[in-house]
Amino acid sequence: MLDEDDRSGQISLIEARIEQLADMAERCRKIILASKIVISGGAALLLGVVLGLLGSSAVALLGAIAAVLGGIVSLGSNVSTLRQTMAALAEAEALRTELIGSIDLRVVGEVRRIGA
Repeated sequence: MLDEDDRSGQISLIEARIEQLADMAERCRKIILASKIVISGGAALLLGVVLGLLGSSAVALLGAIAAVLGGIVSLGSNVSTLRQTMAALAEAEALRTELIGSIDLRVVGEVRRIGA
């Protein structure tokens, strides 16, 4: 059985891991948002080129297609990473809760004054 100091050290390590995972999840969310913006911008540019609103530049057409495809790839990759990160985060939080629950906590009573 682990002693209390070992559990406290493990809890500290798990909390550091939870913080890392939370940071990673936040980065994934930001990249997902940026990917959606790139997809929308690329789609709007593609529509503009196809309708002739922006001229018929092959460079603009290729750029629009690249933006849409790149955004889709980035979105899919980061959604997958976010799901894995959230699963690891839930697992780490469950382990932390289990370790905290296994510590023999003592109830601190009221402090009595001398002479009262």
